[in-house]
Amino acid sequence: MAQKFDPDQALLLDNQLCFALYSTSLAMTKLYKPMLDELGLTYPQYLAMLALWERDGLMVSELGEKLFLDSGTLTPLLKRLEAAGYIARIRDVQDERRVHITLTAAGRRLKAKAQKIPGCILTAAQCSVPELIGLTQQIRGLRERLAG
Repeated sequence: MAQKFDPDQALLLDNQLCFALYSTSLAMTKLYKPMLDELGLTYPQYLAMLALWERDGLMVSELGEKLFLDSGTLTPLLKRLEAAGYIARIRDVQDERRVHITLTAAGRRLKAKAQKIPGCILTAAQCSVPELIGLTQQIRGLRERLAG
């Protein structure tokens, strides 16, 4: 049986999926901040490093797609990571429009320092690993459906 749609209930702030996701994102970013401060990274820089630790040598365009960031946002982020000594940007010899991002030795070493972060997040979330994986899959599925 279909649930009756109540327009007044639908407009309550606490009933908004977008607000639940937004406020959870704020709480998550606040949780990450002190750990990332220790690494000298912002949250978007951390996401870029995660992608590069997963697959070194990504092209800028591939990284942008993976992180859902446009080049106007990604370029300054990469410049700061390069200035910090964590990455190098290298133009493709066959096509100079293509730029590969490679980790430096310092960027690879930073991974070891970051390895404690997922455990801290797991502890703070007070979830089991399967529960957290399930939530992540649900949210990723929602994102894909919304993106069409």
